[in-house]
Amino acid sequence: MTQLLDRKVLLVGGKGGVGKTTVSSALALLATRNGKKVLVVSTDPAHSLADAFGQPIGDEITAISERLDALEIDPDREVREHIARVTQQMKRFTKPELFPEVERQMRLSQQSPGAQEAALLERICQIIEQAEHDYDLLIFDTAPTGHTLRLLTLPEAMAAWTQGMLRSQQRSEEFEGVLKHLAPKAGKDVANPMSNPEQHASDGMTDRTKAITEQLLNRQRLFQRTRRLLKHPDYTGILFVLTPERLPIQETDRALAALSQEQLPIAGVVINRILPDDADGAFLAKRRQQQVSYLQEIDQRFKRWPMYSLPLLAEDPQGLSGLESFADQLLSAGFSNTE
Repeated sequence: MTQLLDRKVLLVGGKGGVGKTTVSSALALLATRNGKKVLVVSTDPAHSLADAFGQPIGDEITAISERLDALEIDPDREVREHIARVTQQMKRFTKPELFPEVERQMRLSQQSPGAQEAALLERICQIIEQAEHDYDLLIFDTAPTGHTLRLLTLPEAMAAWTQGMLRSQQRSEEFEGVLKHLAPKAGKDVANPMSNPEQHASDGMTDRTKAITEQLLNRQRLFQRTRRLLKHPDYTGILFVLTPERLPIQETDRALAALSQEQLPIAGVVINRILPDDADGAFLAKRRQQQVSYLQEIDQRFKRWPMYSLPLLAEDPQGLSGLESFADQLLSAGFSNTE
């Protein structure tokens, strides 16, 4: 069985505020101790990587230490740039009189459900491909659970969105031709938009139609390659962080059920902020008593996956020194290449 830190990609998810960023950052430092070159990437709009490491991090790869780099993706910027890029590409392949309609459709797409996830998924696909030879491990500190689930379980939406952009231009005969090549039976009864694109789908097309078809097929192939990697248990692991409380337990349970149904590789569950036995006072004693029942529930619900227990600390880890200390906690909890 592949050990956790031997994988190429780790995605750390969970309910907001449970400590995903701290776990992601400390895991990255722990991996560097094993000689790995690591890139940790935040996809959460409410970035906290910079706060965790105590230094500015933006939408450019930033060196944290000799073997660790970090990156914070701005989802809103990704959507804007993605829409602008696609709009320019569409204009290259359509007639000038259709430009206003192209721009209108692209504006609508920017506000459509899933647009942010679609743009973000494309950026993640590109990062995974580009980092293949530059890093030993990629760690994604993801947004709260609902956003992460949409991102991981619906990459098919990218292909469907691509086809939707073509359908919006049905006045153009050439766009109709593209659609027929991208989807069997003119796209009217496509059950799975992620079906394998034909290698020679552009045969017989005009040069203009062939060019846009090849671009769209290349995008679909990119999503498909990434989808295969995300589903490979030796390549990817999904780690969920929760605290021993009712709402995080319920949310994690639903998330893991959805991910399991999609056959995505769940690498384990991190139970964070467990009250230590020596925490004193009547208030904490009552909280600890309640926590016992939650921990029992966690053991029952998530027993099919590895579980890692982390204590509640007196202070939140901050900066490299604080995260290095938290990485020691991860070692004690069983995180290592020799677990």
